Amino acid sequence: MRSTGSQLLTTPEIHTRSTATASLEQGAKWLLHSGIQEPSGGVARYHFTDRQQNARISTEITGYFISSALDLHSRLADTRLLDAAHRAGVFLAEKAWNADLAVMPFEWSASDPLPENATYFFDNGIIARALLRLWRVTGDTRFLTCAIGCGESMRRDFVNPSDIHPILSLPSKQPFPRDARWSRQSDCYQTKSALAWYDLAEATGDNSWLTPFDSAIERALTTHAAFPEAEPGIRVMDRLHAYGYFLEACLSRTSDPAVAAALRDGIARAATLLRRVRPEFERSDVPAQILRVRLWADAAGILALDESAAAEEASWAASHQMYGDAANIDGGFCFGRRSGSPAPFVNPVSTAFCLQAIALWQDRCAGRALPSWQTLV
Repeated sequence: MRSTGSQLLTTPEIHTRSTATASLEQGAKWLLHSGIQEPSGGVARYHFTDRQQNARISTEITGYFISSALDLHSRLADTRLLDAAHRAGVFLAEKAWNADLAVMPFEWSASDPLPENATYFFDNGIIARALLRLWRVTGDTRFLTCAIGCGESMRRDFVNPSDIHPILSLPSKQPFPRDARWSRQSDCYQTKSALAWYDLAEATGDNSWLTPFDSAIERALTTHAAFPEAEPGIRVMDRLHAYGYFLEACLSRTSDPAVAAALRDGIARAATLLRRVRPEFERSDVPAQILRVRLWADAAGILALDESAAAEEASWAASHQMYGDAANIDGGFCFGRRSGSPAPFVNPVSTAFCLQAIALWQDRCAGRALPSWQTLV
């Protein structure tokens, strides 16, 4: 297996056939032909390169796949990407959605028992946002209906007087015990998922969706600063991934002075920690997340772009793209590296985030206006 990173141009001379565009085309090829989208339309959590097999189908990752395929379709005009997104949307709306419980399960299998029968708040928000984007493109009301169902489950089943339950057991809908893992806590990272309520308010004209969203943002503003270093050592890198979710959600409220200040402070904090930890462990999605937020914060007039730091982050994200003869690898992005050695799996979320970051950086270098922050994958 050959694995090398693409070389990004960092000057305004990026043209249609630039290396950045080639990277997008290779990434789209991986989404379409790697087998990461299975015949059901669902998408595997990741692909094990050492075992040559997919992990289980994840509803959340299927949502990210939809958003990434639509983002690439808007740039490459490849109708196969739209078709793939549509198949994934039909899977979520008609196969994965549990109509009896009115919930979206964590994982899906046509026959095999699942080790964890649960529903996650975060997953629901990612899925709802993806389905709303697909509905806007296709006009298929199945996707709007399912997105509303996910949003209603989020505020009905997960919101409590203190915060948001991160995980509920099914079929009881009782909250899972919380522990030190960030994914099993109700913390600032949940604001990205809460963006689904923001999008639902816009899609439906019902501003009652904004009430729980505003509450989530307010809570996050009081706790976010301590989040990235709440665990020691290289675990900071995983927390930076989650912290990026909070920074992304802040893009929705840049007119609020407190949110704008948190965004400026958070970008500086995340960039410093990334550079401190990456020699030991670098997730590919973290530089991509920081770069996306930098670019949109600059576009909003919140924080002037640090061109040197942005160019570094673009290069680091691009370096994780994998090339080779095997379709299950070629064009996808590795999850990350530990002490320079790549992790043994190709990750759809890493691929989605890195491809969007590369595309936005290409826009910046070419002097083009960025698309709306609401296209955030």
